[in-house]
Amino acid sequence: MQSQMRNQKRNQKSIGVTILGSTGSIGVNTLDVLERHKDRFHVVALTANNRVDRLFEQCRKFQPAFAVMLSPDAAQQLEQKFKQSGISTRVLSGIEGLEQAASEASADYVMAAIVGAAGLRPALSAARAGKRILLANKEALVMSGRIFLDEVKNSGAQLLPIDSEHNAIFQCMPAGFGNGLEDVGVRRILLTASGGPFRKLPLEKLRDVTPAQACAHPNWVMGKKISVDSATMMNKGLEVIEACWLFGASPDNIQVVLHPQSVIHSMVEYADGSVLAQMGNPDMRTPIAHALAWPDRFESGVQSLNLFEVARLDFEEPDLQRYPCLRLAIDAMRAGGASSTILNAANEIAVQAFLDGDIAFTDIANIIEYALSQVSATAIDSLQSVLAADALTRQVSKEYINRHSFSARKSGQ
Repeated sequence: MQSQMRNQKRNQKSIGVTILGSTGSIGVNTLDVLERHKDRFHVVALTANNRVDRLFEQCRKFQPAFAVMLSPDAAQQLEQKFKQSGISTRVLSGIEGLEQAASEASADYVMAAIVGAAGLRPALSAARAGKRILLANKEALVMSGRIFLDEVKNSGAQLLPIDSEHNAIFQCMPAGFGNGLEDVGVRRILLTASGGPFRKLPLEKLRDVTPAQACAHPNWVMGKKISVDSATMMNKGLEVIEACWLFGASPDNIQVVLHPQSVIHSMVEYADGSVLAQMGNPDMRTPIAHALAWPDRFESGVQSLNLFEVARLDFEEPDLQRYPCLRLAIDAMRAGGASSTILNAANEIAVQAFLDGDIAFTDIANIIEYALSQVSATAIDSLQSVLAADALTRQVSKEYINRHSFSARKSGQ
Protein backbone atom coordinates (compact mmCIF):
# COMPACT_ATOMS: atom_id res chain seq x y z
CA MET A 1 0.00 0.00 0.00
CA GLN A 2 2.75 2.49 0.94
CA SER A 3 4.69 1.59 -2.23
CA GLN A 4 1.55 2.15 -4.31
CA MET A 5 0.97 5.55 -2.69
CA ARG A 6 4.57 6.60 -3.35
CA ASN A 7 4.25 5.60 -6.99
CA GLN A 8 1.07 7.64 -7.34
CA LYS A 9 2.82 10.65 -5.79
CA ARG A 10 5.79 10.35 -8.14
CA ASN A 11 3.55 9.93 -11.17
CA GLN A 12 1.40 13.00 -10.54
CA LYS A 13 1.72 15.83 -13.00
CA SER A 14 3.47 18.28 -10.68
CA ILE A 15 4.37 18.27 -6.98
CA GLY A 16 3.62 21.45 -5.04
CA VAL A 17 6.40 22.70 -2.76
CA THR A 18 6.31 25.32 -0.01
CA ILE A 19 9.64 26.70 1.20
CA LEU A 20 9.66 28.10 4.72
CA GLY A 21 12.69 30.40 4.75
CA SER A 22 13.24 30.74 1.02
CA THR A 23 15.70 33.66 1.20
CA GLY A 24 18.21 31.79 3.38
CA SER A 25 20.93 29.50 2.08
CA ILE A 26 18.79 26.33 2.31
CA GLY A 27 15.89 28.06 0.59
CA VAL A 28 18.08 29.39 -2.21
CA ASN A 29 19.61 25.95 -2.77
CA THR A 30 16.16 24.34 -2.76
CA LEU A 31 14.98 26.71 -5.49
CA ASP A 32 18.10 25.87 -7.49
CA VAL A 33 17.26 22.16 -7.36
CA LEU A 34 13.58 22.75 -8.13
CA GLU A 35 14.49 24.82 -11.17
CA ARG A 36 16.42 21.84 -12.53
CA HIS A 37 13.23 19.76 -12.39
CA LYS A 38 10.48 22.11 -13.52
CA ASP A 39 8.55 19.24 -15.07
CA ARG A 40 8.21 17.58 -11.67
CA PHE A 41 7.69 20.45 -9.20
CA HIS A 42 6.03 23.83 -8.85
CA VAL A 43 6.35 26.37 -6.05
CA VAL A 44 3.24 26.95 -3.94
CA ALA A 45 4.55 29.37 -1.31
CA LEU A 46 7.75 31.20 -0.40
CA THR A 47 8.38 32.82 2.98
CA ALA A 48 10.90 35.15 4.60
CA ASN A 49 11.38 37.24 7.70
CA ASN A 50 11.99 40.74 6.35
CA ARG A 51 14.10 40.45 3.17
CA VAL A 52 11.56 42.08 0.89
CA ASP A 53 13.70 42.60 -2.20
CA ARG A 54 15.04 39.05 -2.30
CA LEU A 55 11.60 37.49 -1.76
CA PHE A 56 10.16 39.77 -4.44
CA GLU A 57 12.72 38.56 -6.98
CA GLN A 58 12.06 34.93 -6.06
CA CYS A 59 8.32 35.42 -6.46
CA ARG A 60 8.73 37.17 -9.79
CA LYS A 61 10.73 34.18 -11.04
CA PHE A 62 8.79 31.25 -9.55
CA GLN A 63 5.24 32.73 -9.42
CA PRO A 64 4.04 31.08 -6.18
CA ALA A 65 0.42 31.31 -5.10
CA PHE A 66 1.46 32.71 -1.71
CA ALA A 67 4.27 34.80 -0.28
CA VAL A 68 4.65 35.25 3.47
CA MET A 69 6.64 37.85 5.40
CA LEU A 70 6.93 37.29 9.14
CA SER A 71 7.15 41.06 9.60
CA PRO A 72 3.79 42.79 8.89
CA ASP A 73 5.60 45.95 7.74
CA ALA A 74 7.67 43.92 5.30
CA ALA A 75 4.49 42.23 4.06
CA GLN A 76 2.98 45.63 3.24
CA GLN A 77 6.11 46.61 1.34
CA LEU A 78 6.06 43.35 -0.61
CA GLU A 79 2.37 43.70 -1.46
CA GLN A 80 2.99 47.20 -2.80
CA LYS A 81 5.83 45.95 -5.00
CA PHE A 82 3.57 43.18 -6.32
CA LYS A 83 0.83 45.70 -7.23
CA GLN A 84 3.32 47.90 -9.06
CA SER A 85 4.69 44.89 -10.98
CA GLY A 86 1.40 43.16 -11.71
CA ILE A 87 2.30 40.02 -9.74
CA SER A 88 -0.78 38.13 -8.57
CA THR A 89 0.87 36.27 -5.68
CA ARG A 90 -1.15 36.63 -2.47
CA VAL A 91 0.75 38.12 0.47
CA LEU A 92 0.32 36.80 4.02
CA SER A 93 2.09 37.85 7.20
CA GLY A 94 3.00 36.81 10.72
CA ILE A 95 3.24 33.38 12.28
CA GLU A 96 -0.34 32.67 11.18
CA GLY A 97 0.68 33.29 7.57
CA LEU A 98 3.58 30.88 7.93
CA GLU A 99 1.27 28.23 9.39
CA GLN A 100 -1.20 28.73 6.54
CA ALA A 101 1.55 28.35 3.94
CA ALA A 102 2.85 25.21 5.67
CA SER A 103 -0.56 23.55 5.70
CA GLU A 104 -1.84 24.80 2.30
CA ALA A 105 -3.69 21.97 0.59
CA SER A 106 -1.91 22.42 -2.76
CA ALA A 107 1.53 21.95 -1.15
CA ASP A 108 2.65 18.32 -1.11
CA TYR A 109 6.15 18.95 0.24
CA VAL A 110 7.26 21.55 2.80
CA MET A 111 10.89 22.58 3.14
CA ALA A 112 11.18 23.65 6.79
CA ALA A 113 14.23 25.93 6.67
CA ILE A 114 13.41 28.77 9.07
CA VAL A 115 16.32 29.12 11.47
CA GLY A 116 15.70 28.78 15.19
CA ALA A 117 12.58 28.62 17.36
CA ALA A 118 10.64 30.72 14.84
CA GLY A 119 10.37 27.65 12.63
CA LEU A 120 8.66 25.43 15.20
CA ARG A 121 5.00 26.37 14.75
CA PRO A 122 4.94 26.30 10.93
CA ALA A 123 6.81 22.98 10.95
CA LEU A 124 4.20 21.58 13.33
CA SER A 125 1.47 22.85 11.01
CA ALA A 126 3.06 20.96 8.12
CA ALA A 127 3.21 17.83 10.29
CA ARG A 128 -0.46 18.09 11.28
CA ALA A 129 -1.40 18.56 7.62
CA GLY A 130 0.31 15.31 6.63
CA LYS A 131 2.95 16.82 4.35
CA ARG A 132 6.29 15.42 3.29
CA ILE A 133 8.44 17.55 5.59
CA LEU A 134 12.00 18.25 4.49
CA LEU A 135 13.36 19.18 7.89
CA ALA A 136 16.25 21.64 7.85
CA ASN A 137 15.06 23.35 11.05
CA LYS A 138 16.67 21.17 13.72
CA GLU A 139 15.15 23.29 16.50
CA ALA A 140 11.71 21.79 15.81
CA LEU A 141 12.87 18.46 17.22
CA VAL A 142 15.28 19.96 19.75
CA MET A 143 12.48 21.99 21.31
CA SER A 144 9.46 19.72 20.96
CA GLY A 145 10.83 16.20 20.34
CA ARG A 146 8.06 13.72 21.09
CA ILE A 147 5.29 16.26 20.42
CA PHE A 148 6.56 16.83 16.87
CA LEU A 149 7.04 13.12 16.13
CA ASP A 150 3.56 12.32 17.45
CA GLU A 151 2.06 14.87 15.05
CA VAL A 152 3.97 13.26 12.17
CA LYS A 153 2.77 9.79 13.15
CA ASN A 154 -0.86 10.77 13.76
CA SER A 155 -1.24 12.58 10.42
CA GLY A 156 0.72 10.12 8.27
CA ALA A 157 3.25 12.81 7.32
CA GLN A 158 6.70 11.87 6.01
CA LEU A 159 9.75 13.29 7.78
CA LEU A 160 13.00 13.45 5.82
CA PRO A 161 16.11 15.12 7.30
CA ILE A 162 17.94 17.82 5.34
CA ASP A 163 20.91 18.51 7.62
CA SER A 164 23.78 16.94 5.70
CA GLU A 165 24.68 14.75 8.68
CA HIS A 166 21.18 13.45 9.38
CA ASN A 167 20.47 12.95 5.72
CA ALA A 168 23.70 10.93 5.51
CA ILE A 169 22.64 8.79 8.48
CA PHE A 170 19.22 8.28 6.91
CA GLN A 171 20.87 7.08 3.70
CA CYS A 172 23.08 4.64 5.64
CA MET A 173 20.31 3.27 7.89
CA PRO A 174 18.57 -0.05 7.14
CA ALA A 175 14.84 -0.22 6.51
CA GLY A 176 12.84 -0.53 9.70
CA PHE A 177 15.22 1.48 11.90
CA GLY A 178 12.17 3.05 13.51
CA ASN A 179 11.57 -0.23 15.34
CA GLY A 180 14.79 0.24 17.31
CA LEU A 181 18.44 0.34 16.34
CA GLU A 182 19.33 -2.86 18.15
CA ASP A 183 16.59 -4.77 16.32
CA VAL A 184 18.08 -3.83 12.92
CA GLY A 185 21.69 -4.51 13.92
CA VAL A 186 22.88 -0.92 14.32
CA ARG A 187 25.54 -0.44 16.99
CA ARG A 188 26.07 3.34 16.87
CA ILE A 189 25.91 6.51 14.81
CA LEU A 190 29.12 8.36 13.93
CA LEU A 191 28.14 12.02 13.56
CA THR A 192 30.82 13.99 11.76
CA ALA A 193 31.72 17.64 12.37
CA SER A 194 34.20 19.96 10.69
CA GLY A 195 35.27 21.49 13.99
CA GLY A 196 34.57 24.98 12.68
CA PRO A 197 37.10 27.77 12.11
CA PHE A 198 38.72 27.56 15.57
CA ARG A 199 39.64 23.89 15.72
CA LYS A 200 43.36 24.68 16.05
CA LEU A 201 43.17 28.13 17.69
CA PRO A 202 44.89 28.25 21.10
CA LEU A 203 42.27 28.13 23.86
CA GLU A 204 43.45 31.39 25.40
CA LYS A 205 42.63 33.22 22.16
CA LEU A 206 39.04 32.03 21.84
CA ARG A 207 37.68 34.91 23.94
CA ASP A 208 39.05 37.44 21.47
CA VAL A 209 37.53 36.08 18.26
CA THR A 210 35.15 38.38 16.40
CA PRO A 211 31.75 37.64 14.84
CA ALA A 212 33.31 37.98 11.39
CA GLN A 213 35.89 35.31 12.23
CA ALA A 214 33.25 33.02 13.74
CA CYS A 215 31.10 33.29 10.61
CA ALA A 216 33.98 32.36 8.26
CA HIS A 217 33.29 28.62 8.06
CA PRO A 218 36.07 26.70 6.30
CA ASN A 219 33.79 24.40 4.24
CA TRP A 220 30.15 25.46 4.22
CA VAL A 221 28.29 28.63 3.21
CA MET A 222 25.71 29.27 5.96
CA GLY A 223 23.86 32.04 7.73
CA LYS A 224 25.42 33.93 10.64
CA LYS A 225 23.60 32.13 13.43
CA ILE A 226 24.37 28.63 12.14
CA SER A 227 27.98 29.64 11.44
CA VAL A 228 28.47 30.75 15.05
CA ASP A 229 26.82 27.52 16.23
CA SER A 230 29.32 25.61 14.12
CA ALA A 231 32.20 27.55 15.65
CA THR A 232 31.02 26.74 19.20
CA MET A 233 29.96 23.20 18.16
CA MET A 234 26.48 23.91 19.55
CA ASN A 235 25.33 23.07 16.05
CA LYS A 236 26.69 19.56 16.55
CA GLY A 237 25.15 19.40 20.00
CA LEU A 238 21.74 20.25 18.56
CA GLU A 239 22.35 17.61 15.88
CA VAL A 240 23.03 14.98 18.56
CA ILE A 241 19.64 15.81 20.09
CA GLU A 242 17.95 15.76 16.68
CA ALA A 243 19.57 12.43 15.81
CA CYS A 244 18.29 10.90 19.05
CA TRP A 245 14.72 11.79 18.07
CA LEU A 246 15.01 10.98 14.37
CA PHE A 247 16.63 7.57 14.78
CA GLY A 248 15.47 6.42 18.20
CA ALA A 249 18.99 6.64 19.62
CA SER A 250 20.37 7.65 22.99
CA PRO A 251 23.38 9.96 23.38
CA ASP A 252 25.38 6.86 24.27
CA ASN A 253 24.68 5.48 20.75
CA ILE A 254 26.17 8.58 19.10
CA GLN A 255 29.86 9.41 18.69
CA VAL A 256 30.79 12.88 17.43
CA VAL A 257 33.83 12.71 15.15
CA LEU A 258 35.79 15.73 13.96
CA HIS A 259 36.41 15.42 10.23
CA PRO A 260 37.84 18.69 8.90
CA GLN A 261 37.44 17.86 5.19
CA SER A 262 33.62 17.58 5.47
CA VAL A 263 33.60 14.86 2.81
CA ILE A 264 32.15 12.06 4.93
CA HIS A 265 28.88 13.52 6.16
CA SER A 266 28.20 10.82 8.75
CA MET A 267 28.43 7.07 9.27
CA VAL A 268 26.46 4.17 10.73
CA GLU A 269 28.22 1.25 12.44
CA TYR A 270 26.57 -2.15 12.45
CA ALA A 271 26.76 -5.01 14.93
CA ASP A 272 28.97 -7.05 12.59
CA GLY A 273 31.62 -4.31 12.50
CA SER A 274 30.60 -2.83 9.14
CA VAL A 275 30.64 0.96 8.92
CA LEU A 276 28.62 2.59 6.13
CA ALA A 277 29.51 6.18 5.22
CA GLN A 278 27.79 8.70 2.97
CA MET A 279 30.29 10.89 1.12
CA GLY A 280 30.12 13.85 -1.21
CA ASN A 281 31.18 17.43 -1.77
CA PRO A 282 30.03 19.84 0.96
CA ASP A 283 27.02 21.16 -0.95
CA MET A 284 23.52 21.27 0.55
CA ARG A 285 21.92 20.57 -2.81
CA THR A 286 22.80 16.89 -2.34
CA PRO A 287 20.60 16.25 0.73
CA ILE A 288 17.92 18.59 -0.66
CA ALA A 289 17.77 16.65 -3.94
CA HIS A 290 17.80 13.35 -2.07
CA ALA A 291 14.77 14.32 0.02
CA LEU A 292 12.88 15.80 -2.92
CA ALA A 293 13.40 12.71 -5.07
CA TRP A 294 13.23 10.01 -2.37
CA PRO A 295 12.97 7.07 -2.83
CA ASP A 296 14.31 7.89 -6.30
CA ARG A 297 17.44 9.86 -7.21
CA PHE A 298 17.93 12.74 -9.60
CA GLU A 299 20.53 15.32 -10.61
CA SER A 300 21.22 18.07 -8.07
CA GLY A 301 23.79 20.27 -9.79
CA VAL A 302 26.54 19.14 -7.39
CA GLN A 303 29.92 18.32 -8.90
CA SER A 304 31.25 14.77 -8.62
CA LEU A 305 33.54 14.11 -5.67
CA ASN A 306 37.16 14.02 -6.78
CA LEU A 307 38.91 11.71 -4.32
CA PHE A 308 42.29 12.48 -5.86
CA GLU A 309 41.84 16.15 -4.94
CA VAL A 310 40.63 15.24 -1.45
CA ALA A 311 43.67 12.95 -1.10
CA ARG A 312 43.18 12.29 2.64
CA LEU A 313 40.49 11.99 5.30
CA ASP A 314 41.34 12.99 8.87
CA PHE A 315 39.44 12.21 12.08
CA GLU A 316 39.79 13.55 15.62
CA GLU A 317 37.96 13.22 18.92
CA PRO A 318 36.32 16.53 19.98
CA ASP A 319 37.86 18.36 22.94
CA LEU A 320 34.99 19.28 25.26
CA GLN A 321 37.14 21.94 26.91
CA ARG A 322 37.34 23.69 23.54
CA TYR A 323 33.68 22.97 22.78
CA PRO A 324 31.70 23.27 26.05
CA CYS A 325 28.47 23.84 24.12
CA LEU A 326 28.66 20.28 22.78
CA ARG A 327 28.87 18.96 26.34
CA LEU A 328 25.94 21.12 27.45
CA ALA A 329 23.77 19.82 24.61
CA ILE A 330 24.52 16.16 25.31
CA ASP A 331 23.83 16.72 29.03
CA ALA A 332 20.55 18.44 28.19
CA MET A 333 19.36 15.50 26.09
CA ARG A 334 20.21 13.12 28.91
CA ALA A 335 18.38 15.31 31.44
CA GLY A 336 15.16 15.32 29.43
CA GLY A 337 12.10 17.43 30.12
CA ALA A 338 12.45 21.03 28.96
CA SER A 339 16.26 20.94 29.12
CA SER A 340 16.74 20.93 25.34
CA THR A 341 14.20 23.75 24.94
CA ILE A 342 16.06 25.79 27.55
CA LEU A 343 19.39 25.03 25.89
CA ASN A 344 18.16 26.18 22.50
CA ALA A 345 16.52 29.39 23.73
CA ALA A 346 19.56 30.43 25.77
CA ASN A 347 21.83 29.70 22.84
CA GLU A 348 19.76 31.85 20.46
CA ILE A 349 19.90 34.79 22.87
CA ALA A 350 23.63 34.34 23.53
CA VAL A 351 24.56 33.99 19.85
CA GLN A 352 22.64 37.13 18.94
CA ALA A 353 24.34 39.01 21.79
CA PHE A 354 27.71 37.87 20.46
CA LEU A 355 26.82 38.93 16.90
CA ASP A 356 25.73 42.32 18.31
CA GLY A 357 29.08 42.72 20.07
CA ASP A 358 27.58 42.61 23.58
CA ILE A 359 29.41 39.50 24.80
CA ALA A 360 32.60 37.61 24.04
CA PHE A 361 32.65 34.33 22.12
CA THR A 362 33.41 32.31 25.25
CA ASP A 363 30.50 33.92 27.11
CA ILE A 364 28.03 32.02 24.92
CA ALA A 365 28.54 28.75 26.82
CA ASN A 366 28.49 30.55 30.19
CA ILE A 367 25.09 32.09 29.48
CA ILE A 368 23.64 28.74 28.36
CA GLU A 369 24.96 26.99 31.45
CA TYR A 370 23.47 29.70 33.66
CA ALA A 371 20.04 29.38 32.01
CA LEU A 372 20.08 25.60 32.41
CA SER A 373 20.77 26.05 36.12
CA GLN A 374 18.03 28.65 36.65
CA VAL A 375 15.06 27.51 34.55
CA SER A 376 13.21 24.43 35.75
CA ALA A 377 13.31 21.57 33.23
CA THR A 378 9.67 20.62 33.67
CA ALA A 379 7.98 18.00 31.52
CA ILE A 380 7.14 18.95 27.94
CA ASP A 381 3.64 17.71 27.13
CA SER A 382 2.20 20.38 24.83
CA LEU A 383 3.17 23.17 22.47
CA GLN A 384 2.17 25.64 25.18
CA SER A 385 4.67 24.12 27.63
CA VAL A 386 7.39 24.34 24.96
CA LEU A 387 6.65 27.99 24.26
CA ALA A 388 6.46 28.81 27.98
CA ALA A 389 9.89 27.30 28.69
CA ASP A 390 11.30 29.05 25.62
CA ALA A 391 9.93 32.47 26.65
CA LEU A 392 11.07 32.17 30.27
CA THR A 393 14.57 31.14 29.22
CA ARG A 394 14.89 34.09 26.86
CA GLN A 395 13.87 36.45 29.63
CA VAL A 396 16.31 34.90 32.13
CA SER A 397 19.16 34.94 29.61
CA LYS A 398 18.59 38.57 28.61
CA GLU A 399 18.42 39.67 32.24
CA TYR A 400 21.65 37.82 32.98
CA ILE A 401 23.42 39.53 30.09
CA ASN A 402 22.12 42.95 31.12
CA ARG A 403 23.07 42.38 34.76
CA HIS A 404 26.70 41.56 33.97
CA SER A 405 29.26 43.68 32.15
CA PHE A 406 29.77 41.24 29.32
CA SER A 407 30.24 44.18 26.95
CA ALA A 408 33.73 44.82 28.40
CA ARG A 409 35.34 42.94 25.53
CA LYS A 410 39.05 42.36 25.15
CA SER A 411 38.87 42.91 21.41
CA GLY A 412 36.96 45.23 19.10
CA GLN A 413 34.58 44.21 16.37
